Amino acid sequence: MAGGLLAWLSGKWEPYLPRTIALISILIVFGLGLTIWISHASLSFYDNDGWIIDFKRIWIPDFGISFHLAMDGLSLIMVILTLFLGVLSILCSWDEIQERQGFYYFNLLWILAGIVGVFLATDLFLFYFFWEVMLIPMYLLIGIWGSENRIYASYKFFIFTQASGLLMLLAILGLYFINGRNTGHYSFDYFDLLNAEIAPTDAKWLMLGFLIAFVVKLPVFPFHTWLPDAHSEAPTAGSVVLAGLMLKTGAYGILRFVIPLFPQATAEIAWLAMLIGVIGIIYGAVLAFAQTDLKRLVAYTSVSHMGFIMLGAFSFNELALQGVLLQIITHGLSTGALFILAGSLKERLHTRDINKMGGLWADAPGIGTTGLIFAMASCGLPGLGNFIAEFMILMGAFKANIPLAVIATIGLVLSAIYSLRLMQKVFLGPKTDEHSIKDFSLREIIIMASLTIAIIWTGVYPQPIINTVNSSISKLKEYYSSAVMIEEPIVKKEIKYLPKSIDNDGK
Repeated sequence: MAGGLLAWLSGKWEPYLPRTIALISILIVFGLGLTIWISHASLSFYDNDGWIIDFKRIWIPDFGISFHLAMDGLSLIMVILTLFLGVLSILCSWDEIQERQGFYYFNLLWILAGIVGVFLATDLFLFYFFWEVMLIPMYLLIGIWGSENRIYASYKFFIFTQASGLLMLLAILGLYFINGRNTGHYSFDYFDLLNAEIAPTDAKWLMLGFLIAFVVKLPVFPFHTWLPDAHSEAPTAGSVVLAGLMLKTGAYGILRFVIPLFPQATAEIAWLAMLIGVIGIIYGAVLAFAQTDLKRLVAYTSVSHMGFIMLGAFSFNELALQGVLLQIITHGLSTGALFILAGSLKERLHTRDINKMGGLWADAPGIGTTGLIFAMASCGLPGLGNFIAEFMILMGAFKANIPLAVIATIGLVLSAIYSLRLMQKVFLGPKTDEHSIKDFSLREIIIMASLTIAIIWTGVYPQPIINTVNSSISKLKEYYSSAVMIEEPIVKKEIKYLPKSIDNDGK
């Protein structure tokens, strides 16, 4: 946040100083995040109940509001992903943004700060504050630096996310007052609310308030319609942050808040959530194949891949959950790379229409090779991170619901079809334009090489990520177990009762 303010102010003195300040700011915080990860890599993360860092200061005591930030393995991995893609989003904006650079980098850094805050906040009032902090700058980023229909896209993004966010605010207040009435202690603290006793009907409504906000941000069918417009009109960095990070706040919210706070209510709608996820997988893949706009094509692939997160998160088993966490990471890497690629091609060809492309591999083999790697990652090629994530989700979902898991597998076939169509239309076939294009610059090589190494690393050796989130998975398993026990019949066969044993108290 401080770096964003400094970048904005520096733009009044030197037009190109803000981008340098923004890069230095994000690199400092990224280095801090890596230091925390490396220093705790040898630990089991079970110390202090799985929390690596827990920072709490009383903020507004009369209302039970505290400035409470905490980091466990799950939030650490999410923060590392945020800062990594944040560095790349600043680099890909280096030459693209020429106007109002100070205000641009202010908005970009505040989006990243808001996302980091969402992943660290354990006071629900503070969580909602950061949820709003990342919303307004993204609205401005699309509305000021976007493409032709940017005003429409920014309004649509704002209305969808703000309306759903207000539902979450109502749910937070409802949880606050119900728990306070029952216990006499009014608090927004996550740990105070975890064991709140809530009537089943109230829990269901409160859970839906949280869930709707998170599935709109994810987004899943049928709440996805804002996403293609926002992606197609946003600047390149906006699309990278939107697809790679902002969507993941929805997935994080489901794992951190919906299931732990409302396990019983979640178990009751688990089958419906899995069904919606499967519909999104198929629907997004079919619409991706139908697109001619490159950025809209990639946007609809996100709808499809986010369906896998819904399917895995509500499968209620450890294997699926590990797949969900890997899907969050790998989708951020692969889709971020495809949006950077789309931005590079638009900068060179001044169009996003894939029918006006073709035969680009001959002029730009570096762009073509990178496009092939991430197109194959998107369709789940073994050896790349997306394959590991989707394979684990499907294996976990198969244990929970065989018909839905089988239907979801069709999405992998469809993803291969739209990925191959993308490659054929853009890089292969006859050239539609006689003008040649330049291959990647050194700056773009650094960006794409970083993403390529990351996606191959997660595909070949994902164990460090799984080890980091083990404690978070263990805690979620407890809520999963209680939810499944409530959902399933307690008695499955005739039981022969044993004689009662009476203790000293007569119980």
